[in-house]
Amino acid sequence: MARLLPPESAAIDVVARDIGIGTDTLERWREDARSRPARGRAWTAAGRLEAVVTTAAMNEADKSAWCRSHGAYPEELAKWRASATTALAAPEELRASPQATRHDRKRIKELERELLRKDRALAETAALLVLSKKVQAIFNKGEDE
Repeated sequence: MARLLPPESAAIDVVARDIGIGTDTLERWREDARSRPARGRAWTAAGRLEAVVTTAAMNEADKSAWCRSHGAYPEELAKWRASATTALAAPEELRASPQATRHDRKRIKELERELLRKDRALAETAALLVLSKKVQAIFNKGEDE
C-alpha cells in the first residue's frame, strides 16, 4: 500500500501485477489511505531515502514546506538522514580496534580452554557413573544367587 502513496507513488497496474491484487481493490485501498491524515502513513525505506536525497540541498524553509506537503516532520528527516549515514558508513569505521581484537582473541582462547576442561570433566563423570552401575550390577547379581 505504501508504494501507491507519496513519495513513491508507483503505478497501480505495476503494483497490482507485483502483488497479485486487482487494480480496483488497490484503487479503493489507496483512496482510503489518502482520506486518512498523512501523519498516519508509514514510509517505506525507499521513500525515506528518496526524501533524504530530495531534501538534502534544501534550506530550512524549503525543507519545512516539503515536509508539510508530504506529511513528514523535519525531525524525522534528520533521523532518516542519520540512519542512512550510519548504514552507509565505511567498513573501516565499524571495525574493532587492534587492541579490542587482541582482547577478544585472548578471551575466546580462555573460553575454549574452559570448555575443553569442562568437556573432559563431564566425560570422566559419565565414565565413573557407568562403572559404578556395572559394579553395582555385578555385586547385586552375586547376592541374588
